[in-house]
Amino acid sequence: MFIRPYLTEAEVVLHLFAPDRRNTMMRSSILSRNRSYIGLLVANTILGSAMPMMIILGGLAGLMLAPSTALATLPASLSTLAGLFAAAPFSLLMGRLGRKAGFFAGGACATAGALMGVWALLTGSFVLLCLAHLALGAALACYQFFRFAAAETVSAAWQPVAISLILTSGLIAAFVGPQVFIWAKDALAPVPLAGAYAALAGLSVIGLLPLLLIRLPKPPQTAPQTLKDRLTSLSVLKHRPVRLAVGLGAVSQGIMVFMMVPTPLAMIGCGFSEAVAGDVIRWHVVAMFAPSFFTGFLIKRFGAERIAFTGITLLIVASLVAMSGLTAGHFYGSLVVLGVGWNFGFIGATALLAQAVSEQDKAAVQGANETAIALVSTLCAFAAGALVAGVGWAALAGVSAVLLALAFVVFYRETREVQR
Repeated sequence: MFIRPYLTEAEVVLHLFAPDRRNTMMRSSILSRNRSYIGLLVANTILGSAMPMMIILGGLAGLMLAPSTALATLPASLSTLAGLFAAAPFSLLMGRLGRKAGFFAGGACATAGALMGVWALLTGSFVLLCLAHLALGAALACYQFFRFAAAETVSAAWQPVAISLILTSGLIAAFVGPQVFIWAKDALAPVPLAGAYAALAGLSVIGLLPLLLIRLPKPPQTAPQTLKDRLTSLSVLKHRPVRLAVGLGAVSQGIMVFMMVPTPLAMIGCGFSEAVAGDVIRWHVVAMFAPSFFTGFLIKRFGAERIAFTGITLLIVASLVAMSGLTAGHFYGSLVVLGVGWNFGFIGATALLAQAVSEQDKAAVQGANETAIALVSTLCAFAAGALVAGVGWAALAGVSAVLLALAFVVFYRETREVQR
């Protein structure tokens, strides 16, 4: 008998969500998990389209309403800061009331923020615009928990694949968001950009609809945690496997932001047009999310640690490519490798964290993880602009390479200690 040495794509998906179909009850459970995962994927794709729209709107609307050009980027910066303070509360809310309640709260923040953005443009209020982006940034912090929710809908063996595939929605969002902005920006003419904020509110509501059709695992019914209980849960961060996962995720995200944010400024300073700089960023975003179609399967095959360390290695390569020249090819090559390195490092770290944390400690530890990532990202975003303006792109890339090399050594030693 001839046995095929491979599975078709359809069989892989079935195996992901239905590894055992021995009886009717189990088939019902399989269908429920399958529907839940698909619902999360659709919701994350729609809601995630807000991110590229926010990047575009933050700068343009800020430039329109800011009392001085020095404050034009303040709304976008506040969005990043909001994630720093919102991640832990959202995680605790989900630990108490469930993922669905948390995502609805995040969608409500996004809708309110988008409507405040409309009103800010209609009234010319820069303060209201800053408040709008605080709410929108908090919503984006909430959406980061979709990858953890996806892992909870499948068996432990398939969690890396579930996490990886949920991030493929970012690839779609990277194209959908800017297109929605183009279609809607003049919808409330003569006030420019107000229509884009209104469309953002609409996306936030539509993105919640798939969540109404699914069931997600409920959090364990336990007594409300006291401050002492939460501190006990956070003590898990001292464990090497958890510490390693948090560190890998924070470094992957931080270095990606450190090099991505100043890229357009560096390219324009080198004489490239805004169109070329925008194209480099577009392919960087594609490289960030496109590997998600197979990263999870690589983790199943080689392990989360190896893939995460491969990601750190690729980030070092991206830094070295950036140091080696200032041609368009160097910028394209560096940012594409940077995107793939982030994908491997970030997904690998997320899979490690999902494996290392118990159910009772999950809410506190995941919140701390997202807060750490937001903190490192915020520091890197502000530092990158100062460095590229002060010492240049090549020097910034050199700093990235040194930091990554040090991180690699530290994380490798942590891994060796875990294995003993």
